[in-house]
Amino acid sequence: MSSGALEVCWPVAAPVRAVCTQRQGGVSQAQYGSLNLATHVGDEPERVAENRRRLRRQYALPAEPVWLEQVHGVQVACVDQPGAPMVADAAVTHRPGQVLAVLVADCLPVLFASRDADVVGVAHAGWRGLAAGVLEATVAALAVQPELLCAWLGPVICAAHFEVGDEVRSAFALHDPEAVRAFTLNARGRWQCDLQALARQRLEALGVHTVAGCPPCTYAEDEQFFSFRRDGQTGRMAALIWIDPQPG
Repeated sequence: MSSGALEVCWPVAAPVRAVCTQRQGGVSQAQYGSLNLATHVGDEPERVAENRRRLRRQYALPAEPVWLEQVHGVQVACVDQPGAPMVADAAVTHRPGQVLAVLVADCLPVLFASRDADVVGVAHAGWRGLAAGVLEATVAALAVQPELLCAWLGPVICAAHFEVGDEVRSAFALHDPEAVRAFTLNARGRWQCDLQALARQRLEALGVHTVAGCPPCTYAEDEQFFSFRRDGQTGRMAALIWIDPQPG
């Protein structure tokens, strides 16, 4: 894997392929430097287009990724269906060659694949979507017994840098009282929130027991990752997954 991407290590064999980009390897400048893949953050459109072209070339993507309009919700785009809505925070496909993607810069990207490589999915799990049930909605849309699914957690802001208020803790505790274990009270009377722990808790409750990934912190590693909370106006990485139409 090149320096421009984080290796996706999980017990999923070909023909499933997956990539999670970092911030190096593109042409964007200043706060978007350099591999910004988002068109909605104020970067120059021609630079984003070139970054996306480089992404397709470097990883031999079989098609342009499905770029969702993400709204921190729970809508899942079933992209095999004609006219599927693209205002969504997750996507699933059975179709070889269809590339799914979510854009992130602190929120948690979660990749999914069935063990038989028949279906794949991706979810964008910020705290709002995670609390509202985006992972549950994605697993339901995959329509596979949860124990036959594998999940991978990508780079995310870590608890040490993600301070939230009571309303965030309460939103998770209403769903599962055990969720409070992912929150640590700080000296300011607010909470340090562990999104990775919350995601693992949700997946375990769903019956998805194979969960890989040891996510690095987007906030702490500024040379590798974009971070909205750290930098404000900034670029976005992408987590992508697809079923190779020509495996081997």
